[in-house]
Amino acid sequence: MRAPAAIVPQWWTPRGRILEWWRPTAWGRPAPPEAPDSALSFVGMVTFTFILLIAPQWTFPALKEVRPALTSSLASVIALLVYRFSHHRQLFVMTREMWIAGALLTWSIVTVPWSYWPGGSVSFLLAVYVKSLVIFWLLVNTLTTPRRIRRIVWTLALLSVPLALVGIRHFVTGDFYQRGKQFKRILGYGAPLTTNPNDLALVLNLFLPLTIALLLITKGPFVRATLVGVITLNVIGIFATYSRGGFVTLAVIFLSYLWKFRSRRERRYTWGIVMCLMLLMLVGLPFLPSSYVQRLSTITDISADKTGSAEERWADMVTAFNMTVRNPFIGAGIAQNILALNEERGRAWSEIHNVYLQLALDLGLPGLLLFLALLWLVLRATLQVQRETADEPDFRDLFYLAEGVNVSLVAFMVAAMFHPIAYNFGFYYMAGLALALRQTWLVYKGTSWSSADPIVAANR
Repeated sequence: MRAPAAIVPQWWTPRGRILEWWRPTAWGRPAPPEAPDSALSFVGMVTFTFILLIAPQWTFPALKEVRPALTSSLASVIALLVYRFSHHRQLFVMTREMWIAGALLTWSIVTVPWSYWPGGSVSFLLAVYVKSLVIFWLLVNTLTTPRRIRRIVWTLALLSVPLALVGIRHFVTGDFYQRGKQFKRILGYGAPLTTNPNDLALVLNLFLPLTIALLLITKGPFVRATLVGVITLNVIGIFATYSRGGFVTLAVIFLSYLWKFRSRRERRYTWGIVMCLMLLMLVGLPFLPSSYVQRLSTITDISADKTGSAEERWADMVTAFNMTVRNPFIGAGIAQNILALNEERGRAWSEIHNVYLQLALDLGLPGLLLFLALLWLVLRATLQVQRETADEPDFRDLFYLAEGVNVSLVAFMVAAMFHPIAYNFGFYYMAGLALALRQTWLVYKGTSWSSADPIVAANR
């Protein structure tokens, strides 16, 4: 479906033909599979992913001066735009989901004058949220072939290993911080996304389905054994964080694959997974501290939490809900739910550990509805790829990768009830992968570009 005809810039080629290199369409037009985009842009994306998760600047402080994450992401954007401009291609793809993300950003800006702290909202927009949206856009525009998607998924799977190992090491060596008088938590990984053990569990949970997808794709015994090892480390790392939300999210991932495998040939893996989990529980349960079992029991009985954190979070959620009911439209301003809660129930300087209430309190119901629309559409994108590639043996990789991203998004939906992560990279990274998979599949299917386009016709 194309937008109404409009006057667009044109490019005069050496052969004397006028080519439209910028043609607005309703769904965008990715490059054909025979002509992938800039390799330098993809390298910049992989580099940014490494820096985002591993944070080498914390190990080597001198790197902070060059701001490696910002530098690599900007280099990737510039390389992509220069490559597409020089090859007379549409500069960027804009899907319906990306327009919704842009509308959410616009609404965040519109509400700044009514924010509890306008300067803080502006700073947060520039320092965090805009970056998340740029990476979201960059993933969709850079991951234009199945090979690139596989490589970025491999990158995420392999980078989860040091994260899990550090969490396990903290648990084994007793690197804890005190949480209340009778409970301790391990330290997280020394990077902005995973400093908190809850955030570490979240990242490991989001990457776990992607690793399972690689396991289903891969045939070599050595590589499969390596992936099984990565999955095992991730699961142990999640347990080591003592995260209640992480445990619930892990259970949802397990149940999701039980459901998806129920009528497929992969169901034989289900029994293997069940047996391995039972064996792991029988062997490992005696070594788990009694505090771990007690902590899990507070999921259903918050009054049993001796640290008081469960009751505090529940009280904050009730307060946030009541404040949203009283002021449903504008909200407190992006990232200002802390100040709003301080004014309502006293100064505790804690965030709402619930994405949906966080958005409702910060941006009002319009912001929450825009986010839910974006979440639903990226979920539907993964389901579309699964449905259309299920009977396509040549696109087996896309099917399993879409399934993995789908489970990761479902895991995020559950984890969102326990984490203050409405604006972080986690969701937007999975959303970018979902749209990249759909756009790549549409290109290979031949439905997302016009066969009359002379550029495409020359490349097909």
